[in-house]
Amino acid sequence: MAVAGGPGVTVPGLIAMWAAPRSRSTAFFRYMLEHGGLVALYEPFDNIADHGSTRVNGLTVSDAAELITTMRGLAATATVFFKETTDRPHRAVLADRRFLAEATHTFLIRAPAEIAASCYALQGERLTLSEIGLEHAYDLYQAILAAGGNTPVVVDSDDLIADPAATVAAYCAAVGIPFSSSALHWTPGDREEWQQSARWHAQVSESSGFTRRPTRYETTVANNAMLARYSAHHEPFYHALRARKIAIS
Repeated sequence: MAVAGGPGVTVPGLIAMWAAPRSRSTAFFRYMLEHGGLVALYEPFDNIADHGSTRVNGLTVSDAAELITTMRGLAATATVFFKETTDRPHRAVLADRRFLAEATHTFLIRAPAEIAASCYALQGERLTLSEIGLEHAYDLYQAILAAGGNTPVVVDSDDLIADPAATVAAYCAAVGIPFSSSALHWTPGDREEWQQSARWHAQVSESSGFTRRPTRYETTVANNAMLARYSAHHEPFYHALRARKIAIS
């Protein structure tokens, strides 16, 4: 079910973006909405886990295995892109070797120290080690390879912010969809897709494109032993994925 097409051509297929928390993935999803020509789904597995159901092209889906089947059917005639976080293991995905092998899998990562500080600002002491998400991302990456899938595309969010046009163009080329420079800019505002988790997306709702917004966090790995431990645990997984990141020309 891999996507492949020539310049300006979008063909049926399923593209998954597995994003570490706070990796600017909602901005990437916003680009895909602006891009057009595809079905874009926002955190459908998390929606089922947290809220009991998700919407897929007008249908209500309440089971993760059913979601995979529904997306697979839709991708037979349309280009389907979904963005999902790796703050938890997605067991239905890990159990479906066909899905692991056939979808076009991509990853968006960020340095664990930055993820930890950003997540802590929103969750405080409720934040758990696994929610940094990079270990889950690495495990999923390895599961895709073990199932016979193509080598996933990896993007580091620092590249995305440093050079949005070149990074997104490289991503689009890798997954086989046309690059749209005009889609790099959008009208600020909330979106229905993320209303259920709106407090996590205040910055992207105020944004009009990919921009670096310097944020000073009161609690960081430099002054909090828990965050330092969380970051150190995820560093090896981050660097293993980062070593495979896409080349930006």
